[in-house]
Amino acid sequence: MRQSSRPLLALRNGSPALITVLALAMAVTCALLLALPGQTVTTKYVSDLFISLDGAHRVVSGQAPSRDFHTPLGPLAYYLPAIGYWMSGSLGGAMPTGMALLLLALAPAMAYIVSSRFRPAIALPFAAFLILILAVPINLGEGVTALSFAKFYNRIGWAALAALLVMYLRPEHPRPRQDWWDALSAALLTLVMITTKITYGLVALSFLVFLLLDPRQRRWVGLAMAVILTIGLLAEAIWRGSMPHLSDLLLTARVSGGLRGTWGQIIDHVLGNFADYVLLSLFAGLALWRTRSLRDVLFYAFCAVTGFLVINQNFQAWGIITIHAAAAVAAETILRSSDEAPEPIGRSWSVTAGAKLLFLALVLPTIVHCTIALGLHAAVASMRFGDAVALAPLDRIRLVNLWTWSDHEVATKYLSAVQDGAAALSSLDPRPSRIFVLDVANPFSASLGVEPPRGDSSWLLLGRTISATNFVPPDRLLADVQVVMQPKTLEDPTGAKESKEVGGETLQILYGPYIAAHFEPVRETEHWIIHLKRQPGPRTTCITECKGAPISAQEKNAALEAGKP
Repeated sequence: MRQSSRPLLALRNGSPALITVLALAMAVTCALLLALPGQTVTTKYVSDLFISLDGAHRVVSGQAPSRDFHTPLGPLAYYLPAIGYWMSGSLGGAMPTGMALLLLALAPAMAYIVSSRFRPAIALPFAAFLILILAVPINLGEGVTALSFAKFYNRIGWAALAALLVMYLRPEHPRPRQDWWDALSAALLTLVMITTKITYGLVALSFLVFLLLDPRQRRWVGLAMAVILTIGLLAEAIWRGSMPHLSDLLLTARVSGGLRGTWGQIIDHVLGNFADYVLLSLFAGLALWRTRSLRDVLFYAFCAVTGFLVINQNFQAWGIITIHAAAAVAAETILRSSDEAPEPIGRSWSVTAGAKLLFLALVLPTIVHCTIALGLHAAVASMRFGDAVALAPLDRIRLVNLWTWSDHEVATKYLSAVQDGAAALSSLDPRPSRIFVLDVANPFSASLGVEPPRGDSSWLLLGRTISATNFVPPDRLLADVQVVMQPKTLEDPTGAKESKEVGGETLQILYGPYIAAHFEPVRETEHWIIHLKRQPGPRTTCITECKGAPISAQEKNAALEAGKP
């Protein structure tokens, strides 16, 4: 009886090759939806988009992250849009093309992992779940109309980490060269996390150390660590940015408080992910009731705790994807134990069907949500809806109002200010380069196609990369800068006088005195005060007019105080 049931069991478990093909087909479809329109559609977080585009422009200009400019993100977060920029030939195609390429690069490893460890009822939904998270241009936890490539590095980290975590489950039917395939897949996912955002990389490395406790998986884990170390040393020999990057990470940790988060963030994340934790508890309880394994208890706890620590330093309310990885492992564990248990207690139809349906209920809402958002981006991009950014290098970036009125108003005001500043810079003679913006992002170097400064920062966000007590000293940050763009105070749609992102007072306090001592204002527009680096010799600021531009009262007073006629 046992022998005759094996073919039926194999049929029920499905073909790993078929699962792999279906997962790869999903990845290719999503990649085409991203890349083919050749447009970036956004409804919010425009300044965050400019952080990525500025990084792509810096890399194409010959700079290396952390070595030539300060950033807490890993180098892949900048090389990815740079490759997309190079391949698409447009800043508007940089992010969609870059993400499509990464999706194609990670899809084989993800397809292999799910096909080697899960049966189709778990493998296919989980593969679709990971692929769509990686592909969809929204910040996890936000609506389907909140289209933006902002925080894309978090989606990369979550998807790669979830795929790695399910490798805790040993393959039920090992394949030839199983250890090598496991090692290479784990190494690829871990290296992507390390080079994108270090918090995910640290969790990935901790997980690999934890897996060393399993003697049956120790060999491939050791091989994976050897591959990671070898590639890391080779990359450092080329990049030579590890120590500067470590310095940037320590600065960011002091600013943001590391993985702790504020009490407000902690409460938000508890409430926002409470239902997922309840479902994980049900899965883990059923699985542990069958396995009675202390190592399994540690694994579920590891997924629950580390995921919570990571989201506490993310700009997210929902999306602890490690919970879903743990639930996938628990669901497969329940199904395997049901296959092995004697009739009729173990192989109860209600248990196996319940585990499959409960897991589908956990991942299906996100699958549907991400599918709608990805399809919406592809449709809007293909039909060229919305308004193209009125700067030639950015004309393939489209701002769209998808029933997102307040976000659209904020983004429109921001782009209007960018266009105002770009026009003023273009009118200067000679045309300026090495531009620094005293704001979150620098939209001008990329949009004007000019040489970016070295030694500055790719983004200045209060509470994230800079604070009143932790910041890059101005003599280092502005050493290579020729032009400083100082934003004026702007009112936001709620009527607030000033936000952290626009004209922050802290930035003025930290860097204003140095700018006043080493730069001089030459032009004032509706949104900006433009400062040029002061050259040796007499100051050249005009009281009445400079290069055809009216001089502000502030500049007149500064000139009079300096004793100029």
